Parts: sequence; structure tokens; C-alpha cells
Amino acid sequence: MLQRVQTIWLFLASTAIFCLFLFPYLQVYNSDGSFRAVKITGVQESVGGQIVQSESFLTLTIVSVIIALIPLITIFLFKNRKLQIKLCYLSIAAILGFSFWLVQTAKQVLGPITLQSENYGLGVILPSLSVFFIVLALRGIRKDEKLIKSADRLR
Repeated sequence: MLQRVQTIWLFLASTAIFCLFLFPYLQVYNSDGSFRAVKITGVQESVGGQIVQSESFLTLTIVSVIIALIPLITIFLFKNRKLQIKLCYLSIAAILGFSFWLVQTAKQVLGPITLQSENYGLGVILPSLSVFFIVLALRGIRKDEKLIKSADRLR
């Protein structure tokens, strides 16, 4: 049944990962007024007042699309709740690994820069938010599973 609450949570989890395309997860402002923003698509820099993409992260982009599609696919497996639960756990593990990969990529690109709180963009919290939504979806799926089991016992 698509009208269950876990559908909303899984959709929001997928949307949060897709929002990584819009928002940078790190941005460093230099003293001369230029900046570097690290997104999942690559590194964007301001050169002469224009924003230029200096590096491209093709594999990171492809993996983020795959990770964002897993919760969307999970929505349509509502008849197989055990598979839904497994895919939710797979999504959480994939997002955690993806977050680690984002951190390592940022360290590699930015080098030995000391980051402060103003350097973090909105993209930093989006993977954590996605994991939170998936956990809420898991709660809903488990409630459905318990309801079905109790209805089967009554028959």
C-alpha cells in the first residue's frame, strides 16, 4: 500500500540525497574574496567573478544517484516487507559509506585546511537526515509487519 507513512519517509530520504546536487557540503572563502565549493558533482571556484567547475567527480555523482534511488525503489516493494527492511538497512549502510567517501574526497581536494563551522554547507547534514528518515520508515514497516502477523494469528 503506497499510502502508508513509510512511503513519505522513504521519499524524503531519497529527496535528501538528491538535494546534494543543489547544495555544497563544504565551502571555503579565501581572503581575496574568492571561494571554493565542494559538491558531489565537483569543485566549483570563483575565478574573475565567474563560477567555474575546476574538478569533476563522476563516480561520486553516479554513486549518489544509485544511493538515492534505493529508497525510491523500496517504496514500490510494499508487498514484500522483509525485502523492504533489508533494503532500508542496505540504504543506511550505503549512506554511511557514502558520507565517509565525501569526507575523504573533501580532505583530498582541500588539503590541510582547518575547517570551521562556517565552512560547512547544507549538504553536510543531508546524508544524516536521510538516514533519520530511513529509520522512521523502518519503524513504519515493522509496525505493518506486526499488524499483519497479529491478523494472521487471529485467522
